[in-house]
Amino acid sequence: MGHPLIDIVEKKYLKANPPEFEIGDTVDVHTRIVEGQKERIQVFSGVVISRRGEGLGETFTVRRIVANQGVERKYMVHTPLILKVEVKRHGKVRRAKLYYLRDRIGKARRLRERRKVRSASDSRGASKSAASSQNVERQVEPVGAAGDSA
Repeated sequence: MGHPLIDIVEKKYLKANPPEFEIGDTVDVHTRIVEGQKERIQVFSGVVISRRGEGLGETFTVRRIVANQGVERKYMVHTPLILKVEVKRHGKVRRAKLYYLRDRIGKARRLRERRKVRSASDSRGASKSAASSQNVERQVEPVGAAGDSA
C-alpha cells in the first residue's frame, strides 16, 4: 500500500470482508440514505465499468440507463453507507475499464455472460456416467435378434 503510518490508521476503517465483484458484472448496490431523521435503503443497479484505487480510497463506478439517459455513480468500496453489493450477472470482458460502453446504444450495450467452467474431474465423471448409461442400454438389447433367422 502506501506509507506504513497511513496504513496503520486506515486499517481500522477497512471492511472486514469487502464486496466481491469484477469489471463487467451487473450489480445491485444497496446504499443507506439518511434524510433528516429518516433512513432508507436505495438500490442502484447497473454494470460495473471501472474500479480504481486501493485501501480506503478504492472506488468503483456503476453505469445504468434511465429514460434513455446514461447515469453513472461512483462508490467507495469501504464506505459504511454501502450495505451490500449483490452480483446479478457476470459479464465477460477483456478490458479493465469499460468506458466504451458510454458510446454504445441498444443491444450493443450488452455484455456476454461469463460462464463457470467445470473442472476436468467433474467433466470426466459426467462423461463416464453418460457412457455407462449408454452401455447399459446396449446390454438390454438382445444380442441375436429373433427376426434375423427367418
